[in-house]
Amino acid sequence: MKDKIFRAYDIRGKYPEDINEDVAYKIGLGYGSYIQEKFNQTTCVVSRDNRLSSPSLHKNLIKGLLETGIDIIDYGLTTTPMNYFARHINNLFGVMITASHNPRDENGFKFSFDHYSNARGEMIQDFKEYINRGIFIRGNGTVKNESIKDKYTNYVLDTLELGSKKIKVVLDPANGVPATIARHIFEKANVDLIIINEESDGNFPNHHPDPTIENNLTQLKQKVLECNADVGIGFDGDGDRIGIIDENGKMVSIEVFSILVLRDIFDKVKEKKFLYDAKCSDNFKDEVLKLGGTPIICRTGTSYTQEKVIRENIPYGFQYVGHISFNDRLFSTESAMYSALRLIELLSKTDKKLSELVATVPTYFNTPEEKFSSPDNKKYQVIESIKNLCIKLKYQYMEIDGLRIMFTDGWAYVRASNTGPNITLRCEAHTQKDVNDLRDFIVQIINKFNV
Repeated sequence: MKDKIFRAYDIRGKYPEDINEDVAYKIGLGYGSYIQEKFNQTTCVVSRDNRLSSPSLHKNLIKGLLETGIDIIDYGLTTTPMNYFARHINNLFGVMITASHNPRDENGFKFSFDHYSNARGEMIQDFKEYINRGIFIRGNGTVKNESIKDKYTNYVLDTLELGSKKIKVVLDPANGVPATIARHIFEKANVDLIIINEESDGNFPNHHPDPTIENNLTQLKQKVLECNADVGIGFDGDGDRIGIIDENGKMVSIEVFSILVLRDIFDKVKEKKFLYDAKCSDNFKDEVLKLGGTPIICRTGTSYTQEKVIRENIPYGFQYVGHISFNDRLFSTESAMYSALRLIELLSKTDKKLSELVATVPTYFNTPEEKFSSPDNKKYQVIESIKNLCIKLKYQYMEIDGLRIMFTDGWAYVRASNTGPNITLRCEAHTQKDVNDLRDFIVQIINKFNV
């Protein structure tokens, strides 16, 4: 297997050149052996998304697992949060076959070695070395096929506290696996429901399944305006990222949404700690401090943020890319559909429109996340060179899965992507001119070393 498929939070690559049936089979042999030898686990959870390559990868992963003697609870087609929930209720580790929001010709494996989150960092590197040794346990496992659909639906709905106002919502599951469950959940939530791109299709024929990129929300915006809806909500390919459109067809950032959540739950939770990742605007941190809470910054990556939220009993945490952990009423599963329901709950208890709520949040000037192509064997060297330049020029910086460089009028966050051959950049400042100037300055530095 190629080393590059073993990334910071999962195994991922293009199908079939990087990820294929042979790789799935070998991962099954490795995972089944590893969790028995290291953790004395003899049963695991398995499920998959709806990508065209997922059924055959699923079949061969299970084949490898069974040959190690592992017993499997196979939930078939699920969202990634449903896989997390299945692990939780069974108190088991598990594997989810998905490439999340990545292009249709990619696939991968999210898997766990503890009861907090997916494997991450050194866990994955140790697993890679274990597989490469090629010494696997042999046995005869069994498969039990089950459905998690109704249990998961009841789980997320039972914690809702809807108000009297019925919300008109447009959902866009982007033809991803959320299309197989969204109607089942939201029709039980007493909303006026419209769904677009509802056919489950791993070709993602209507648009790329990443709702954090505004260009992918064009259809959703149009439908919200056409139907005079209160809110539009988009999901990614495996259901753990959310994008939000207000009633005027404008995108609402995850940071702004998180401030609305923060204001709603702050007095209701015992722990006053709230987590955000290093890409996020300072407006969330400043709001937490204003309310008297403790902001906690964390490295980017769902495996890290979710683990920290659960381990430290943090009521709420989020990432800039649309992963949200509600941990105030239920076990955190970073579910985009649950986040959507909590937004609907919030709107159902106020006479204000979403745009009016958004208008109460202070404006900060920042750039969207940008990506600069850089080979996997070079991108980390570029970040190290930028760090050395910061030391030389005596810039203040925070080393947190990359560099968050602090200036008097803002900050820039630059890092090597953990999911692709890219360097990513986001900047923030006090004025639009300042953020533009800062962005141009950092891009020059990236280009200087990325040659």
